[in-house]
Amino acid sequence: MSDAQALVDAHHHVWDLDVRPQPWLDEPGHEPIRRNFSPHALRSAATRPIAGRRLTRAVVVQCVASVPETRDLLVLADIDPLIGAVVGWADLTSPAIGDVLDDLRTGHGGRYLRSLRHIVQGESDPHWLQRPDVERGLRAVGERGLGYDVLIRSHQLPQAIRLAERLPELPFVLDHASKPPIADGDLADWIHQVRLLAGHPHVVCKLSGLITEADHEKWTVDDIRPVWDVLLSAFGPDRLMFGSDWPVANLAGGWNRWAATVEELLDGCSDTEIHAVLAGTATTFYHLDPRPTKEVTPCS
Repeated sequence: MSDAQALVDAHHHVWDLDVRPQPWLDEPGHEPIRRNFSPHALRSAATRPIAGRRLTRAVVVQCVASVPETRDLLVLADIDPLIGAVVGWADLTSPAIGDVLDDLRTGHGGRYLRSLRHIVQGESDPHWLQRPDVERGLRAVGERGLGYDVLIRSHQLPQAIRLAERLPELPFVLDHASKPPIADGDLADWIHQVRLLAGHPHVVCKLSGLITEADHEKWTVDDIRPVWDVLLSAFGPDRLMFGSDWPVANLAGGWNRWAATVEELLDGCSDTEIHAVLAGTATTFYHLDPRPTKEVTPCS
């Protein structure tokens, strides 16, 4: 399959509740996804093409603050041809963070570790990303050629802006566009802050996780379009990447409905711009091989 046909899902999850509980799934409203999800289930769900492209590569992202989970994801990436990169977790505040990262990278599947993530959206400290121990940990991440996935809510954008200012050498991606308050409809502060963040060229952004910030039952493309318009103008297509946030996306319509929405949002973009959003940006950020050497079971 040529690069021009590639479709990368830059953000999805898998979990086996029999192996590792996911406490966040106990929160009300998560009942529909309170079961096991595997890469095979992603293949079965992701049947709709976007701009004529079918899913070819995927980036699996950590869910819990657990090095063992990261090890499991790396092993999975080593054996499953769909997974081209892993966004894992390690304790950024630990003085041993460098040793932990080195151990992960030299272990089974370690070559697939391309980025780290911490669930900052759950931290009550409004300056968590500016803590000296966190900054030290993030420098260790960057020194190893890894990126950082920033998971925050829109009110935490100032933290991400300060991080971009202090660590211009660390490539990072804003997960879910910082979860803009789509359901509330008041995007003014988010627009201002996200444009400030986009002013830093080493920051890219995931076009993902938006439908679960809208009304799960009633959202339409028109609800998502204002966010898309801001992201496209602020970051440009070369700094945007498609992600599904599957299976969390199942709470608000699922993979295929989000794919159809993205295709509609891309209407009017050039072939080059479409390629950037659907494959190019993710391939560059996560150092993906768009043509896996392992045999891929086609999606159908």
